[in-house]
Amino acid sequence: MTTYRIAVLVGSIRSESLNRKLADALIRFAPPDFTFHHLKIDDLPLYNQDEEEHPPEAVQRLRREIREADGLLIATPEYNRSIPGVLKNAIDHGSRPWGHNAWAGKPAGIIGLSTSACGTALAQQHLRNILAVLDVPTMAQPEAFIQHRDDLFDADGGIGPGSRDFLQGWMDRFATWVRLHVGG
Repeated sequence: MTTYRIAVLVGSIRSESLNRKLADALIRFAPPDFTFHHLKIDDLPLYNQDEEEHPPEAVQRLRREIREADGLLIATPEYNRSIPGVLKNAIDHGSRPWGHNAWAGKPAGIIGLSTSACGTALAQQHLRNILAVLDVPTMAQPEAFIQHRDDLFDADGGIGPGSRDFLQGWMDRFATWVRLHVGG
C-alpha cells in the first residue's frame, strides 16, 4: 500500500492556535494511508536573499521536509484580510533560490478558522494566488472558511457533531486530490 506523506503548514505560531487545533482534528479524519508532519516555521529568520547560497539550518530543514512530502495541508488564520507574515515568510524560504522551488507540484488543500463571520476567505484567496505562481495545484472545492464557535471542537479536541460531516467530506476530497496528483 502506498503511503502519502503530508506536510502540515499552520499559519499561526501561537501556542493555542485554533488553526493548529483544526489541522490536528482534521488529521483524525484522514485515511490510514496518509501520514502527517507539522512543518516548524517559528524558528525561520526573515527571508533575506543575501542568505540564499548559505541558508541557516532551519531553512534547510524546511526545504528538505517540503521536498519529502507528497502533499500539503495548509491551515491559516486571516490577519488584516490576508495571510500572516510568518506563513508568507515560510513560503518565500521554500520557494527560493530561483529554480529550486520546493513547493512545486505538491498538491495542497487550504482551510482556515477565524472568529470572523467570513472565516478566512480573503486570506485563502491571497494564498491561492501565491501558490498558483509557485506551481502548487490547490484543491478548489469544497472551500472551507470556518467560523469558530464554542461547539466546533469536542472535549477530546476532535470536531464536534455540527461540523463533523462537512469536515470529513473536506478531508475525503483532499485525500482524493492528493492521490490524483501523486498517483500510487
